[in-house]
Amino acid sequence: MEHRSHYPAYDVTTEQEHWDAHTRSIVNARMVREHHYHFLNHLEAETLRVWCSLLMDDKRGEVIQFVLCHIDQSLSDHKGESQRKTGVPAAKILLREGLKAIDQTGWSANSCPFFELDENSQRQIMQQISENVYPQSETWDGIPQKELFQKILTLTVEAYYSHPLVWSEIGFGGPAYPRGYVRAAIGQHDPWEATKP
Repeated sequence: MEHRSHYPAYDVTTEQEHWDAHTRSIVNARMVREHHYHFLNHLEAETLRVWCSLLMDDKRGEVIQFVLCHIDQSLSDHKGESQRKTGVPAAKILLREGLKAIDQTGWSANSCPFFELDENSQRQIMQQISENVYPQSETWDGIPQKELFQKILTLTVEAYYSHPLVWSEIGFGGPAYPRGYVRAAIGQHDPWEATKP
């Protein structure tokens, strides 16, 4: 997909002088394209790269790499999950086993890894998994397909919409601290917020 910003002249990072140092360091770190992982292995990362790109309809390396690093960090942290359905494995197990099963779908469909399938085949497999109708096999034993899809979707969306490039495209003004928003009524904008051309 060719990205067309709703706010082509807007760049949220030009406002960073108004953010405190801690906030600025967090946001700027999101612009760095890291390549090392703490949880994901190479095959899992490549499978997830394609999956996340398709979910967000965005193939920009700098954005999707940040999404991968965010997911990797979430899985490597020793934090608990806020909630999980009974019978659904912990996120680390769900994604490790789920990504292995997704890779296997490629081998079953076309004798190659999932990430090397053509985009139509990838989308068809994603659709089936999201609806919990991908044919069951030993590979999928104990992996709830719909919950796997939802977990990857949730992790992807929370990372994607925290990237400064995406903020600029949707007109999000970035962190409000410490400056805050002054004009809060409907239809009003602070001078530093994005406005449509």
